[in-house]
Amino acid sequence: MKLIVASLLLFIGTFYGFGQDIKEFPDLKLEINTAAEETNLQPEEAIETIDIKDEHWNTRRFNPYTDALVKFPLHLKFEEQDYASPLLNDLVITSRFGWRHGRPHKGIDIDLHTGDEVVSILDGIVRFASYNSGHGKTVIVRHFNGLETTYAHLSAYSVKVNDTVQRGQILGKGGATGNARGSHLHLITSYKGIAINPEYLFDFSDDHEIRSSELWVTRRWTDPYHHSSRKRSKLELLLSKEEAIASLDKEKKIYIVKRGDTLSHISRRNNVSIRSICVANNIKTTSLLKVGQKLVLEL
Repeated sequence: MKLIVASLLLFIGTFYGFGQDIKEFPDLKLEINTAAEETNLQPEEAIETIDIKDEHWNTRRFNPYTDALVKFPLHLKFEEQDYASPLLNDLVITSRFGWRHGRPHKGIDIDLHTGDEVVSILDGIVRFASYNSGHGKTVIVRHFNGLETTYAHLSAYSVKVNDTVQRGQILGKGGATGNARGSHLHLITSYKGIAINPEYLFDFSDDHEIRSSELWVTRRWTDPYHHSSRKRSKLELLLSKEEAIASLDKEKKIYIVKRGDTLSHISRRNNVSIRSICVANNIKTTSLLKVGQKLVLEL
């Protein structure tokens, strides 16, 4: 008897439930929605990723960007706030980015002893690990923002091409291979084949800080003749496109030659390289200056 009654109640309840508008059961609707939300979880916000091997990835060429069209100002972004020192011991810069011995010096030289370990300053992938004329044994790491760092004059390799490396990972050992006067690390920072003054991007002090999470780079920071390899250039960070464009339109300074002036004196006083003065005024380093002569200084 109890079984018959239970079956009858179940039939009535089922029939009644399907015959009613679900709006009359707000609790049931809420329960259904909650279940749907639990089973259809929202995906995490997509993280933009860049395939740094997608374009101009060449493991045999020192510079694969010879046919690339690059427009200024360059735009660089960094997710990190600091970097790993390329050497595990104290970092001493012996020659800076700038004009040196009548030639462009497109990186910085860091003192080391042959056999000292050289490490990657940021995460990335090894694009080049081979001998290059002039630079000797060289490792180039492409980082995830497109920047490349070059480690030259090594005595030995610790990585091979296509290796993924982390910040602080050993790339090789320092030395004096190639065209090197004594053992040192020649460090180059470049973007799409264009060398950038490393000190514009990185603070080479004990803090190991990246200058800014976002930087705009004009030709002033890519042309060595604007700088002297013997002293640190005066920094004027460009943190927005507007600032970069404004700097391009900046008026050039006119300097009037005074009695006793030499190109060397003018260079030191105005923090510009002798080469920059010569190029801007179409003169030679041996040209005689005249009192009252006007010189264009590209600051």
